[in-house]
Amino acid sequence: MDAFVTGIALIGLTGIGAQWLAWRFQLPAIVLLLVFGVLAGPVTGVLQPDQMFGDLMQPLVGLAVAIILFEGGLTLNFHEISGTSKAVRRLVIVGATVAFLLGALNAYYIAGLSIWSAVIFAGILVVTGPTVIMPLLRQASLAQRPASLLRWEAILADPLGALIAVLFYEIFLVTTGAHHLEELAIRGVFALVLGLGGGWAIGQLLVRLFIGGHVPEYLKVPVILVTILAAYAVSNLVLEESGLLTVTVLGVALGNSKLASLTEVKRFKELMTILLVSGVFVLMTASLDLATLAADLDLRALAFLVVLLFVVRPISVLVATIGCDLPLKERFFIGWIAPRGIVAVAVSGYFAGLLMSRGVEDGGRLTALAFAVVVVTVVAHGFSIGPLARALGLSAGGGTGLLIVGSTPFSVALAERLKSLEIPVLIADRNWHRLRRARAAGIDTHYGEVLSEVAEHSLPLSSYSYMLAASDNDAYNTLVCTNYGPEIGRANVLQIRRDVTEQGETEFAVTLGGRSFLSSVGGYGALNSRLQEGWKFRATRLSDDYGPEDFERDRPEDTANVLVRTASGRLLAGPSLKAHSLKSGDLLLSFGAPGTSKQPESEPAQG
Repeated sequence: MDAFVTGIALIGLTGIGAQWLAWRFQLPAIVLLLVFGVLAGPVTGVLQPDQMFGDLMQPLVGLAVAIILFEGGLTLNFHEISGTSKAVRRLVIVGATVAFLLGALNAYYIAGLSIWSAVIFAGILVVTGPTVIMPLLRQASLAQRPASLLRWEAILADPLGALIAVLFYEIFLVTTGAHHLEELAIRGVFALVLGLGGGWAIGQLLVRLFIGGHVPEYLKVPVILVTILAAYAVSNLVLEESGLLTVTVLGVALGNSKLASLTEVKRFKELMTILLVSGVFVLMTASLDLATLAADLDLRALAFLVVLLFVVRPISVLVATIGCDLPLKERFFIGWIAPRGIVAVAVSGYFAGLLMSRGVEDGGRLTALAFAVVVVTVVAHGFSIGPLARALGLSAGGGTGLLIVGSTPFSVALAERLKSLEIPVLIADRNWHRLRRARAAGIDTHYGEVLSEVAEHSLPLSSYSYMLAASDNDAYNTLVCTNYGPEIGRANVLQIRRDVTEQGETEFAVTLGGRSFLSSVGGYGALNSRLQEGWKFRATRLSDDYGPEDFERDRPEDTANVLVRTASGRLLAGPSLKAHSLKSGDLLLSFGAPGTSKQPESEPAQG
């Protein structure tokens, strides 16, 4: 028991520690998870999963994979598929089919896997995981269209790989005599009925119970989690190894329901997925035998990787996008970027164990090949996505921009100055008339409600490192910042507060809203009034000849710092700006009265 508890604690600390370090130093999380797992397992022997967990290891991995696949199914929304572009639908349907067929041939003829290992592994590799794609898109700051295509492909194709792997594993059981054909049909029908029926029943039950006030709100997510585990267990109990398909279908059913609480469910499953994929990855990495791994990764494995990167992916994308209105450079770019993530390793390891238990000797190679695919694709695509995007003219500015919600005189003036400095900026508003001035100034705009589900997927968030809620409604600003805080970062969502009245201002809870923006000047009314009084935005380039001390000496009274673009191109605003020590090379944007400033104002960038 002590070894079991110690093992769980070590896996948790190792996995989340690697995730935090990856975030802190802007590194691919999967690379650190791999390094930490190898150090904890094969190198030092501190973590020995086989001894710590024994016969429980396979069931634990199975439960984790079940929840991961439920999460993938939850993201597959049929309404969203119908609303996406033709290119996305073809990437998901045609591209995935071509990638599976070519991948199976690659695994069979080049890697030398047996036919069943090859088709199951090819199914798993169809997926380009959203958990890997999203950070890369933020890192590269792609233009809206290629970023949208890659993002939607990852989201919609996420559950397909597991479904293909499960389907062919079931067919394998039939061909080997473990199950009969009619049993396969029964499994499929049973999984669909239990998944769809369970999803519908949970949705109806929760709606009725919560409307009637029979169940407290805080039990909603636990009920769904327990239902996932129960569906997995019952499905496996009635028909062996049908649980994965059941929970995936259950996720699809819930994801397409009208359940009002899906937002909370999705955020919870995202947290669970981070914990589980990190834990499973560390667990499986620590279980590796380095000698066996080195033996499995031979020249044939190297050739398999080369074909996967330079033949399978490019051809599948080129075929899928025939007839789509996409420039060749975008097709080429999308055909290169296809990183696989932790889910591929977790699912591969699970099926490797199942195949080996059924007498498929080379099933164990799936784990080694999956590790190789993940590491090679994450490193190759992670380090090349930025330079390649810039070389092809598909970069949107390095992810250093500002997304402004609310078109007002102040926000438009700020956006105009940012545009002159070639800092990406976009103004979103749900009122078409209010966007008129921004459109006339040539500023990028988004017409629509930013709190809608459509906006969360259509807004090019990867191009902007900060969001500013600048409407005249303080409660709306707070709601916008609260909604986008988890996506952009709590410290990176800013809002203009309302002006303090004589009775004082009622503060929102510290967990709501964003960080106050230019609070030293005042709220919404004060900022727009200062603009009418002649206050303006001034950009100052600090240098060895004109440093921070000179700027502080010459700045007009009451001038407020808005943001800084460092010499390396990083944008700093809000708390990050306050914590930053100004230095030579920084471009400082301030807002203040015209006065008789002696500051050497930076010239607007020339397009």
